[in-house]
Amino acid sequence: MSRTLSEVLHKARAMGVEALDEPSGKSVLKSAGINVPKSVVVRVGDDVAAAVSDLRAPLALKVVATGVVHKSDVGGVKLNIQDAAAAVDAAFDLREAMKARGIEPEAWLFEEMAPRGVEVVVGGTMDPEFGPMIMVGLGGIFVEVLKDVAFRICPIRERDAREMLSELKGAAVLKGARGGEPANIDAIVDVLLRVGGDDGILMQGAGELAEIDVNPLIVSKHAAVAVDARFILRKERAINVHA
Repeated sequence: MSRTLSEVLHKARAMGVEALDEPSGKSVLKSAGINVPKSVVVRVGDDVAAAVSDLRAPLALKVVATGVVHKSDVGGVKLNIQDAAAAVDAAFDLREAMKARGIEPEAWLFEEMAPRGVEVVVGGTMDPEFGPMIMVGLGGIFVEVLKDVAFRICPIRERDAREMLSELKGAAVLKGARGGEPANIDAIVDVLLRVGGDDGILMQGAGELAEIDVNPLIVSKHAAVAVDARFILRKERAINVHA
């Protein structure tokens, strides 16, 4: 296990949580060589305006709170924040909205919003028979309605990654269908290998992780950026880790 992944998982176990918060998940992705947005974590009550001063607008704001995994389901995300003053207002409004739902925010994650591109989903699960498995699909309606995804048993090679992408019904979207800008296929392949390759996150964390969901991975013609990430821990290991 890489040092960062090992430390993050150990800390999560010691805290008794079943999922990594987004900043921790993003640190694992970054350690694995996967692009994530430039960001800052601001503890509730700290100076938001000063904290975001080095970030370039537009910004996204996400709540960090124990037990909140699907932030959008609880209204825990605000987008297109244009400056520091707006960031202060957004954090205040989001704190009030969370309190109304009985959620006590611990911190705010401010991120630079990724350039426009094709939305891709990269996931991983631990199959009881086959072990780590990796999944890829196109985002939006392709994965939600059409279930347009491809799976492989880990570890995968570059050829496997490229075959997975070619199997997608919506593969033409990646090539710039209907006048759209083509996505960087090599960048997607690189992410797939860093997640599901020989030394990928899924192989390193096989004994600790139950599920990974990088959704969306925004892919432009230049790069792929992991905009959101969920890491779910294996429940049976939750109480067997000591601080």
